[in-house]
Amino acid sequence: MSQEYRTGREGEFTYRGYTVEELQDMELDEVVELLPARQRRSIERGLSVEKQKLLEEAREKDEEETANAPIRTHLRDMPILPEFVGLTFEVYNGQSFERVRVEPEMIGHYLGEFRLTRTSVEHGQAGIGATRSSKFVPLK
Repeated sequence: MSQEYRTGREGEFTYRGYTVEELQDMELDEVVELLPARQRRSIERGLSVEKQKLLEEAREKDEEETANAPIRTHLRDMPILPEFVGLTFEVYNGQSFERVRVEPEMIGHYLGEFRLTRTSVEHGQAGIGATRSSKFVPLK
């Protein structure tokens, strides 16, 4: 683990020296100063209307509500804030909505980082007429 994501003596998670509870009590401007440069810059330039709606929805819901009915979003580029810890989101990967439960270690990353948009390809055996070399592949 890197220095900024250490756990305390009791095994409690800290982000840049602050516990999750301390981060959640801070104002958004104070939390933004702790985030990595890319996330900090995107928030300082102003959140879009969609991102503001997502933030408001996250503030209204609690952990139990999102476990049954997660917050659905297409906003893969939304930075994960301390207010999101414990909530469940369904992030769109281009084909379907995938569940993401936000843990304290995810603070400072983007929602889209935790659900891949591309799947790994597992090729089968070459078929008849696939290429000129396929005539040398035994069919049985």
